[in-house]
Amino acid sequence: MSFGRDDSLFRHRSFVLYWLARVFSTSGYQVQSVAVAWQVYELTGRAFDLGLVGLMQFLPRVLLVAVVGNAADRYDRRKLMLAAQAVQAATLLVLTVASATGAVSRELIFALVLVAGAARSFELPVTQALLPALIAPAGLSRAVAMSASAGQAATILAPALGGFLYLLGATVVYTLTTAAFVVAAAATTAIRVAPQVRAAMPGSGIAHFLEGIRFIRRQRAILGAISLDLCAVFLGGATALLPIIAHEILATGPWGLGLLRSAPAVGALLMAIGLAHHPLRRAIGKLMFGCVAVFGLATIAFGLSHSLALSLAILAVLGGADMVSVVIRNAYVQLQTPDAMRGRVSAVNSVFIGASNQLGEFESGVTAAWFGVVPAVVLGGVGTLLVVAIWMRRFPELLHAQRLER
Repeated sequence: MSFGRDDSLFRHRSFVLYWLARVFSTSGYQVQSVAVAWQVYELTGRAFDLGLVGLMQFLPRVLLVAVVGNAADRYDRRKLMLAAQAVQAATLLVLTVASATGAVSRELIFALVLVAGAARSFELPVTQALLPALIAPAGLSRAVAMSASAGQAATILAPALGGFLYLLGATVVYTLTTAAFVVAAAATTAIRVAPQVRAAMPGSGIAHFLEGIRFIRRQRAILGAISLDLCAVFLGGATALLPIIAHEILATGPWGLGLLRSAPAVGALLMAIGLAHHPLRRAIGKLMFGCVAVFGLATIAFGLSHSLALSLAILAVLGGADMVSVVIRNAYVQLQTPDAMRGRVSAVNSVFIGASNQLGEFESGVTAAWFGVVPAVVLGGVGTLLVVAIWMRRFPELLHAQRLER
């Protein structure tokens, strides 16, 4: 059931369940990411293989984008979210058994990551499109911030916990991540959303998907916001290289890797909490561009750091800047998109996010294999700054956007 300007979002049962589902789903994903990255690094020791993990997660988003968007606009979004969480739990159960029996291999990990990536391709856009059905438009920016805080809270604790638990073995880590997705699915099952009548959509799935693409192209500010994240984070992301940075540059182990993966979420969570209590009210376009520039500068500084403590501090700043951009982009896109189109637009947005994250990890692995780890990270940060400068000129509608409103 939707609500208006109540100051306490957590007085509403369905939003609480939605928030908890995000916490446990994101926790499972983050712990899985730490375990998979370290396990692949132990098996092969190659930066290129770490990049391939990101590619396996990204490919399903591209191949399924039309199916995902149409499904999110045609079927029950809560049930789709539940099915995606169940599939991810199943893949982790297979990894648990394989690790316990010694049957795990590079190829098996890649195959399971591909299947989990397909499930997550459904979960992310459906989760985004479901949120406006739980609240009124006036409360959406605060709800987006609180929803983001759920993900960031999990991202702070889960990778660090996963890194320490990995000392007990991959089997322990994968068992707990399986349980996390089961809890997320249970919370999703209990969410109650008012039935929504959606008009029949005649025509092919490709035609429906192309309609979503055309909508984004017509809305220049939306196109600029989505593509800015794609290009900036694609170049500036260094997540795939963290196992190598932790081991070879910062001289630490899986526990240090967990801390490095958690650090951006510390800054992001603090920023998300602040934004939930103090919503953004003006000059949102300039603020978003400024924060993406800070993200690029922090990436350069991280690439040059040889201190674990300094690296953690830099990553916290990076995460805080990225959170402002995430809240502005997600709230703006949702508010400017009709409900009947939200699934398709969210699916396209999810592909862009996936490209910036998972495909960005592949790009990082390739450039690190070519030029070395430190040059790859620094060049990525420089590339992010160039993207900001170009996008400010190409999308003045976004640069001069003032408020988050319909």
